[in-house]
Amino acid sequence: MKLSMLLWLTSLLPQPVADHACLATTVYLEARSQPVNGQLAVAEVAMRRLEHGHYGNTVCQVVTAPHQFATTTTTGTFEINNLDAFDKAWNIAGRSIRNWQLPASQRRILVPRADHFATVSVAPYWSRNRPGITIGNHTFYAVN
Repeated sequence: MKLSMLLWLTSLLPQPVADHACLATTVYLEARSQPVNGQLAVAEVAMRRLEHGHYGNTVCQVVTAPHQFATTTTTGTFEINNLDAFDKAWNIAGRSIRNWQLPASQRRILVPRADHFATVSVAPYWSRNRPGITIGNHTFYAVN
């Protein structure tokens, strides 16, 4: 399925299914080749942004905010065709959403306060002079 079709479908789905699909799509695009903890950390950044009101009031709004996640930087014609990886991303998204529904003191946190990430081969301006936590090929940063 093409990315544009999947994102369009999320606009028709009821909550919370739409947010689950948006988060799974983000995990798939950003981290499908990463270890489970790397995928969970990507989802954690999106959920933290949602909780803090950064970039939107739903997961879908957060992950489709311009230039923030791969859902907006990947061409709409991109084929989501690795069903095993998408199934894994779906499970990771569900796990993350359930984790984020817990009281803050009970959540399993992998990247404390992180609200941004980048691949290890890139050093965005906002990452300068900030310590990061590296998992797989992403480094996670607390920027805001």
